[in-house]
Amino acid sequence: MKAIWNGQIIAESNQTLEVDGNCYFPPDSIRMEYLNQSDTYTTCYIKGRAFYYHVTVKGQINFDAAWSYPQPFSQTKNIANYIAFWKGVEFES
Repeated sequence: MKAIWNGQIIAESNQTLEVDGNCYFPPDSIRMEYLNQSDTYTTCYIKGRAFYYHVTVKGQINFDAAWSYPQPFSQTKNIANYIAFWKGVEFES
């Protein structure tokens, strides 16, 4: 699976996980040079606290377009540090 934004592959893996309809990419599959941590966070009563990233490609910023659960609750611990995308990020298998 590939995550693509603004014509650039920002993540690619055959080991993604699907949780609640979202595709989570393992940490080693992320091209972190395109992500910058945001000050945004949310809390999910099932997964825990999510921290967000801005995706920056070719000088364009997609604010809070990625998120991760560094310390998810025990029932979703398999997605710890995996990163999911939204806000126009496209997926290709």
